[in-house]
Amino acid sequence: MNLAIAHHDPAALADRCDVAGVRTAHGEAGYEDGAVLPDGPWQPLTVDLAQQLRPTALTRDTTLVELVRLPDGPTPASLDALADPLGDPNAVHIGRAASPAKALTTTPNYQDGRRIGLHVDNWDKLAYHAKHLGRRRLCINLGPGTRYILLGDTDIQAICREVRPDVENRYPHTDDLRTYIAGGHQMNVYRLRLEPGEGYIAPTELLPHDGSTEDQADSSTAAFWLGHWPRGVLTTLV
Repeated sequence: MNLAIAHHDPAALADRCDVAGVRTAHGEAGYEDGAVLPDGPWQPLTVDLAQQLRPTALTRDTTLVELVRLPDGPTPASLDALADPLGDPNAVHIGRAASPAKALTTTPNYQDGRRIGLHVDNWDKLAYHAKHLGRRRLCINLGPGTRYILLGDTDIQAICREVRPDVENRYPHTDDLRTYIAGGHQMNVYRLRLEPGEGYIAPTELLPHDGSTEDQADSSTAAFWLGHWPRGVLTTLV
């Protein structure tokens, strides 16, 4: 398993996490053909499996997932400034995204509006050998509704090794993930609940991911930043 989630309390992680397999979309309204989607029903995360998600001594900060909340105290004057005290002076606010309620996944292809399903980011334009060194994404749920982060447990480097013979010269892409799943490979996806004011720091350049508002009655807006942050810069939820 390539997914590592920082936590002190496996029961607390299990309380906000479910797990399912994945499938490929074919002819589904609102989705790109080939999109990789959660394949329910969702199953509760067991405490034993939560313990397997603990980072090891070899887990880099750049590959770690953290579930976080904003610190107590005055709210920054702008969202641009929220990440200023977190340890990376070059961190950038990359915007926000409004998501409707009851969406299995949330990220659209901005050219035609169809959702793209689980994907990997490419803000840093990193080749295969450096993909694990990219900036992590900080996301805060601004509400009003609850939302989820979906995270695959197989990273894009491992996926590329399976589907591309020229891996050393490859720039990993969401298409590699789609080829991997369409070829019959298995991957689990973890669904982690985020209430308003909660969020995550995650290696979205490395791990297949997306947002979700499945089963939620209210829409929500997420705000995003990118930075090279050390672990532990925000209070953990678990």
